[in-house]
Amino acid sequence: MDKLVLGWCLCFVHGLLHATEGLTSGRVLHKGKVPPHIVFVMVDDQGYNDIGYHGSEIHTPVLDQLAGEGVRLENYYVQPICSPSRSQLMTGRYQIHTGLQHSIIRARQPLCLPLDVSTLPERLWQAGYSTHMVGKWHLGFCRPECLPTSRGFQSFLGSLTGSGDHFTFQSCDGAEACGFDLHDGDRPAWELKGNYSTRLYTERVKQILRSHNRRKPLFLYVALQAVHTPLQAPAHFLRLYQHLGNRPRRHYAAMMSAVDESVGEIVSELREQGYYDNTVLIYSSDNGGQPLSGGCNWPLRGGKGSYWEGGVRAVGFVHSPLLKKKGRVSRALIHISDWYPTLLSLAGLQVPDSSRLDGHDVWGSLTNDLPSPRTEILFNIDPVSRRHGELHPVLLTLNGFGIWDTGVRAAIRVGDWKLLTGTVGDGDWFPPQTMPGGPQQWQGMEKRRDQQGKSVWLFNVTADPYERADLAEARPEVVKMLLTRLAEYNRTAVPPRNPPDDPMADPQLHGGVWTPWLGEEDPGDDGEDSDSGSRKGRYKRTCRVCKLRALFRKVRTRMQRAALFL
Repeated sequence: MDKLVLGWCLCFVHGLLHATEGLTSGRVLHKGKVPPHIVFVMVDDQGYNDIGYHGSEIHTPVLDQLAGEGVRLENYYVQPICSPSRSQLMTGRYQIHTGLQHSIIRARQPLCLPLDVSTLPERLWQAGYSTHMVGKWHLGFCRPECLPTSRGFQSFLGSLTGSGDHFTFQSCDGAEACGFDLHDGDRPAWELKGNYSTRLYTERVKQILRSHNRRKPLFLYVALQAVHTPLQAPAHFLRLYQHLGNRPRRHYAAMMSAVDESVGEIVSELREQGYYDNTVLIYSSDNGGQPLSGGCNWPLRGGKGSYWEGGVRAVGFVHSPLLKKKGRVSRALIHISDWYPTLLSLAGLQVPDSSRLDGHDVWGSLTNDLPSPRTEILFNIDPVSRRHGELHPVLLTLNGFGIWDTGVRAAIRVGDWKLLTGTVGDGDWFPPQTMPGGPQQWQGMEKRRDQQGKSVWLFNVTADPYERADLAEARPEVVKMLLTRLAEYNRTAVPPRNPPDDPMADPQLHGGVWTPWLGEEDPGDDGEDSDSGSRKGRYKRTCRVCKLRALFRKVRTRMQRAALFL
C-alpha cells in the first residue's frame, strides 16, 4: 500500500513538474480552445491625416468601420522611419538596445536585426503558432540567417529592401545599385513580376488563410509596401481622385484606397474561412507621412524622419470580437514595442525575461480600457548625429544643465511632457495639399520659427498635441528631469551598428537580384536569449559550404531569369 501511495505521489509530482515546466518555458495552456489568431497589418508611410476618421479627403470606408467597431488608438506612437519601427515590433526593444539608433538599414549594409535577440514570430512559433509574412521586411538580409524565414517565419513573400517599384519590383540603393526585389521564401519570384504589390500580397494572404488548418493558431504579418514611394496605383483607383489637383496627393490617395480594399478582402476571407471570431486584427502605420510624397500629418507638426508628433504619432487600431469593450477611442499611451509582450501574452506565453524588454503588455488597456502600464517613451538617442569630438560646452553646461549634450539628436516623452534635443528634423506644419489657394497660401504661414539656433524644446503634448507652445524656458525643472532620464537611458545603450556599404552587395554580382551576399556565420558567444545557443548551432557552417551555396543560388537565379524570356 505504501509503495502504491508512493508511486501515486511520484506520478503526481512528475505531472506537476511537467505542468510547471510548460509555464516556466513560456507556455500557458488554453483549455480546449485554440489561442487567438493574430493578423498584424503594417502600412508604410501613412500619415495621421491619411485616413477617413481623421477628416481626410481620402476614402477609407473599410478602415473607418473596422476602427469604429474596435478600439481606435489616439495616443499611439511608432518610430519616425522604417527599420527602427519594424525592429521594435519584432523584438520589443528600443533601438538603443539593438544598435539600430542611426537611420535605416540600407540595402548594401552588412547589417541586420541582431541574431542573438529572439523575434516575435520565433516566440509564437515556439508556442505552436503557424507564422507567415507577406510584404516588406527591411530588417537586413546580408546573410541567409537574416532572412524572414530564418527569423521565425515559416513562409515569406515580399521585398527585403526599403522600397521598390510596385509593379516591376526593381529596387535601387542610390543610382548605381539596382536589382530585382521580390522573394518567395529564399528565391527570387521572377514569375510574379508585373503584379501590383498590394494586390499580390492580398492574394497571398488569401491563399494562406484557405490552406491553413484553423485548429492551429496563426500569426500573419502583412507589411504592405504601400503607401511608400514610388507613388503608383492601378488606373481604377486613380480615377477616384481625378478631382485632386495635386498629382502626388492624387496617386497617394489612390494607393490608400487600394490598401483599404485590401484590408477589407482580408477581413472578408477571415470571416468566410471561419477565423474571424477568434482573431485579433491590428492595424498600424510604421511612421508619419512624407508631405513631399503626398502624405499629410495635419494638424500635427513635422513628418516622416522627424521626432515631431507628425513623424511619430501613428494611425492605429485594434479590431476583434474578443475585445470586451469595443467601439471606443483609447487614449492610453502605447508604443510599437508594446506589441511584442502584448501578443505573446495574448498567445498564452509568459515573456521569459521582461526586464530586457522595453515594451509593456497593454492588452488590459485595449480590451478593458484600463490605464496603460506605460508612462514614458524613449523615441531615440542617436549619438551618430553628433560627430566625434564635436561636443560643444555651451550645449552641455548651459542648455543641458551639465546633464546632457543637447547637440545629440534625441527625444523622450514622460507623462504629458515631451522633450527634444539636437537636430530632430523638419518642424514645419504641412496643411493638406487640397487647401484653397494651395502652397502659395500656406507656404510661409507656419514655418519653423523656433528652430533657429535652438537645441532644446519642451511641450505638454496632452494639452498641446500640435507642439506650438515651447515651454523649455518656462519650465526648466521639467527640462532637467527629462534630460536626466535621457542620460539614464543612454547608460543602457549599446554602440550603434552602422557599417559602411559593401560593394559586394551589388545585385549585378548576384544575377540582378537583391539577395544575401555574405556566408552564414556563428553570431558569437554573447547571445542573450535562451534559444540563441540552438540558433548558433543551426547557423554555424564552414566557409567552403557557404561559398558553394552562394554559387548555386547565383546560378539558379540566372537560370530562372533566363527561362522567363525563352
